[in-house]
Amino acid sequence: MKFKDMREFIAFLEGKGELLRIKTAVSSELEITEIADRVVKRGGPALLFENVEGYDMPVLINVYGSAQRTAWALGVESLDELGDRIRKLLGMVQGPPPGLVGKLRTLVDLVKMAGYQPKLVRSAPCQEVVLTGPDADLNRFPILKCWPMDAGRFITLPLVITRDPETGVRNVGMYRMQVYDGQIAGMHWQTHKVGTHHERVAKERGQERMEVAVALGGDPATLWTGSAPLPPDLDELVMAGFLREEGVEVVKCKTVDLEVPANAEIILEGYVVPGEVRTEGPFGDHTGYYSLADQYPVFHLTAITHRQNPIYSTIVVGRPVQEDYYMGKATERLFMPIIQTVLPEIVDINMPAEGVFHNLVIVSIKKEYPGQTRKVMYALWGLGLMMLAKTIIVVDDFVDVQDVSEVAWRVTNNLDASQDIIFASGPVDDLDHASPTPRLGSKVGIDATAKGPLEGRTREWPPDIVMTDEIKALVDRKWQDYGL
Repeated sequence: MKFKDMREFIAFLEGKGELLRIKTAVSSELEITEIADRVVKRGGPALLFENVEGYDMPVLINVYGSAQRTAWALGVESLDELGDRIRKLLGMVQGPPPGLVGKLRTLVDLVKMAGYQPKLVRSAPCQEVVLTGPDADLNRFPILKCWPMDAGRFITLPLVITRDPETGVRNVGMYRMQVYDGQIAGMHWQTHKVGTHHERVAKERGQERMEVAVALGGDPATLWTGSAPLPPDLDELVMAGFLREEGVEVVKCKTVDLEVPANAEIILEGYVVPGEVRTEGPFGDHTGYYSLADQYPVFHLTAITHRQNPIYSTIVVGRPVQEDYYMGKATERLFMPIIQTVLPEIVDINMPAEGVFHNLVIVSIKKEYPGQTRKVMYALWGLGLMMLAKTIIVVDDFVDVQDVSEVAWRVTNNLDASQDIIFASGPVDDLDHASPTPRLGSKVGIDATAKGPLEGRTREWPPDIVMTDEIKALVDRKWQDYGL
């Protein structure tokens, strides 16, 4: 299952009864957000607003607003199939490469060798219309103002494309962009993101400009990859090709030396001046709180290209559950097999919506020796962007980590606070407002596993209350007779 562009996916969703066209006039300021927020929380369909006041362009939202639609977007029927594909790929490794870095490099090499490299084309739908000079104006697009205290209108689903100034390796990230005027926008790449690293390197090298391209819309798998925390040397467009089982077509930009997805709806070309900053925010963020105003880089527009009659794709973030939760759940399923190659005792992982990705990670493990839960906690804090996890809860292998109610029951019963809680310090997310120092704070690990003598617990640990299989089968057979 693969889709050449977002239009094919729209047709697919419509055929499944998973897309609603709204012809009633709506405002891009707050109204679309309120509609989308209600729909995603009720498990509703993707929405295509065909009559946005002041614009002749439709707005597409909530495409990833369910686990099923996100799975389809990535070419599978179930998100668990993503992990199965990675396991199959890792199974091709002859002998275990040492350590996480070795395993990730092996995965990178396998994906690259699989023939999913981007395919350069000479002409592309995303360049059917080319606008430069005064005609290149961000105000042409129905960019949303999402929440009442937002500082303005924000582009929330951009694929931001940069190259490492030293190595030339491409990165595709997803960083929101506040629109200041028709030619200037904020570039909210956070401290720990690859785009930020590229800008730092450019500044150290004395570059006056760092070229940037931004793709809006496109095939749903490629669009998703911008949100995935992939290893720095794994091109997101190659991963998109792996998901689609076909290389992504790319085309050279008109005014910057970068390639962009050929089947995107809209392309913004421009540059960032390394070291230049401007006040960005506040912005109603995925934490459910406003991220406050701060200094971030500035994007200068040099050209806009787009398809004839483009569709503006966007998302709303805010108090969970939102569309980005399901995008994050796909990342969780995709990366679990890779984590398990380093920590084979891990049975399952859940990053629930309430934890907004970085605030809560629940892990079940097959425990074999004392101290293993702490080893898992510290190991997870050392894995890439998992370093931002504020809370890690470890439970036994037989606990369903996807059932947050069961997890809460296990934690509150199994926890001895003086012995089962550990504290650590380290990097925290830019959006963490609780830490006294920005981007640096404390973390907590909670051991909610069953304890025994090896861990210094001399008291007998009680068994779970479970009915016998024989009585369960008896009641199953007689259920209708009870009249229940």
